[in-house]
Amino acid sequence: MTNVDELFKKPLSMASGKRKLEPTRDPNELYKAAKLELNGDVKSKGKAPMVQDEEEDDSEAGPELPPDFNPEKEDIPDDEEGRFFGGGMERQTVQAMEYIDEHDEGQTAPEKFDTAWVRRFALSFERKITKNAELRAKFENDPQKFMSSEADLDTEIKNVSILSEHPDLYGEFAKLGCAGSLVSLLAHENADIAIDAIQTISELTDEDVSAEQEQWDSLVNAMLDADLIELLVQNLARLDEESEADRTGIYYILNVVENLASQTSIAEKIGQDSTVLEWLLSRAQRKEAPITQNKQYAAEILAILLQSSPKNRGKFIGLDGIDSLLQLLSQYRKLDPEKDSDEEEYAENLFDALICLVDEDAGKDKFMEGEGIELAQIMLKEGKFSKPRALRVLDHALGGPGGAPACERLVEAAGLRTQELQNIEHLLGIFASLLRLLPGGSAARIRTLAKFMEKDYEKIEKLIKLRREYASRVSPVEQVIDKERKRLTQEEQEIMVGEWLSRRFDAGLFSLQLIDVILAWLVAEDDGAKKKIQSLFADRDEDLSLVRKTLQEQMEGLTEEEPGQKDLKDMLETLLQFL
Repeated sequence: MTNVDELFKKPLSMASGKRKLEPTRDPNELYKAAKLELNGDVKSKGKAPMVQDEEEDDSEAGPELPPDFNPEKEDIPDDEEGRFFGGGMERQTVQAMEYIDEHDEGQTAPEKFDTAWVRRFALSFERKITKNAELRAKFENDPQKFMSSEADLDTEIKNVSILSEHPDLYGEFAKLGCAGSLVSLLAHENADIAIDAIQTISELTDEDVSAEQEQWDSLVNAMLDADLIELLVQNLARLDEESEADRTGIYYILNVVENLASQTSIAEKIGQDSTVLEWLLSRAQRKEAPITQNKQYAAEILAILLQSSPKNRGKFIGLDGIDSLLQLLSQYRKLDPEKDSDEEEYAENLFDALICLVDEDAGKDKFMEGEGIELAQIMLKEGKFSKPRALRVLDHALGGPGGAPACERLVEAAGLRTQELQNIEHLLGIFASLLRLLPGGSAARIRTLAKFMEKDYEKIEKLIKLRREYASRVSPVEQVIDKERKRLTQEEQEIMVGEWLSRRFDAGLFSLQLIDVILAWLVAEDDGAKKKIQSLFADRDEDLSLVRKTLQEQMEGLTEEEPGQKDLKDMLETLLQFL
């Protein structure tokens, strides 16, 4: 029997082979990829036919042809396989050139991409899949017998991508069963076929495709019904990134996952398969220097899946994911990744993932168990790249009803000593959480309040100054909104509510609200602080009604149906009584 290794080249001349999904046969009996050696006769990856011996030169050379020469009438025998016309040009190439000539002469109308076309294409696609499967089963020990069908199938898979330019045909393509057939090719024994199918799925589901939601859903739902997620996971396991072709395959798998995760329900389904989260974490942990695109991409997809669903966050927390992220991030205590590099984006994605997790009560507990508070403290003191990101993590870890233990741990770790911070919004959020969640009369609360009283209420003066800066940004925006409101009907005003609020937040409303919550707490807690705040306001003929107005607006915007909103509303009502 012909030696398989002599017939086929491995992808991109890499030494390592590909693993199969379910290796039920001796791998030496089947080929790895239908790649043609120099003297072979099957093309892979949909490449155009080539001249047999040497590149053709378009320039005219050699003696002129006889004036009566006509290659169509010339009796030149083909080779025994009927592959070549005279001059070594393949029959397929001649046919393609004739088609181009006819098209240029206006003899052939442009192909119309409609329902009839997709049905013809679907029939051809299914036939090529069936033919390849039949030949593979019949000649499994003689790859030469099914190489040609494999090359045809590979080309047809690539042709499917033209649908991305005609998303109105997605529904018909799915209805005909072709979406499921395309997905089934992810289990093909030839990993190159599977990779091309994955790449095509990536192109069809890409956000740049101008598909309506209904069109996108019809295609993606059909693919999900064909076990797309499970087959993607299996390919993550069988592809070996030592091979360049397989590295590309991994990239396209991650790209498909990103496309699918644009829908929350699908992102949740992906994340609930713990295999996906485990693989992403493992890939993010792999040691590399420098960090590659796939490692960065794995961290990005992990962050996307965690941001999309509380269930995904719960699943990842249960896998001890927070401790793993803290270990990965610990290297950036002092280390600053190169600006605009894959490593910088990789570290940023790890921080984003951690921030999502510490928003959950279970995540806060795991964060403290892993000494996350202490790590963040080190970053605040010694880091440069990590400093503002560690501050964001602390802001989220301390926030919400479950943040009280983290607040106490921060005070115990002397976290209030760190004042050289650039991200004011998160610093304000931390102080607001401390004042809200630390138990009344506790040592931690007394230490927090003392920070505002020291040096003759120096920090309260800074707060009032900061409040005026934010108010000066928000006020002009509110004046413009008031003018717009007067020109609109009641119905139009209701439509603009969200837009107006967004513009106010962009101007600094959120930070202004945090400052006023802190000031309200200080008024409620300490008579000396209250007198200082009133005195500072009086310098510009202002009073506590400004703070009252801000808190009242916050309270009116809350709904008790959302988690944590009722507790926040109760707190604001209590503070208003002191103003």
